Amino acid sequence: MARTADHIGRWRITWMELWDADAIDLVEPGFIEFDGDGTGRFGFIVVDGWMDCRESTRDGRPCVEFTWEGSDEGDKVSGRGWATVAGDGTLDGRIFFHRGDDSDFRAVHAETQATNTRSERRSR
Repeated sequence: MARTADHIGRWRITWMELWDADAIDLVEPGFIEFDGDGTGRFGFIVVDGWMDCRESTRDGRPCVEFTWEGSDEGDKVSGRGWATVAGDGTLDGRIFFHRGDDSDFRAVHAETQATNTRSERRSR
C-alpha cells in the first residue's frame, strides 16, 4: 500500500478530464508538486495555485486532500482537491474550482518522465 509520503515531489500532469494536452501545457508543462512540509503548488493552462495539504484516505487508500488559492489569468481563484498514488505509480486526483469547474487529472512523477524521455532518445 502506498504511503502518503509517496506523493511528495513534482508530478507532470499528463491528462485532465476537461482540457486537452495543448491547453494543459499552454504556459508551461502542467504540474502538481507536493512538499514535505504540507504545502504544494500546481500550474496548468493559465492557472497557478498554492496548496495547503492534509493526509487522508480515500476508498481505503492513502491520499492527500488539499485546499488551494491562486490565480486564473490574473483573477483570484480558490478551491480544493485530492490526489492518490494509483497501483501503476501514477498520481490520480480531482481538482475543484470554488463555484466553478472540476476535473479529474492524471500525472506521472517528473523523475519517471525524465528517465523515460532519456531512454526514448537513446533508443532512436
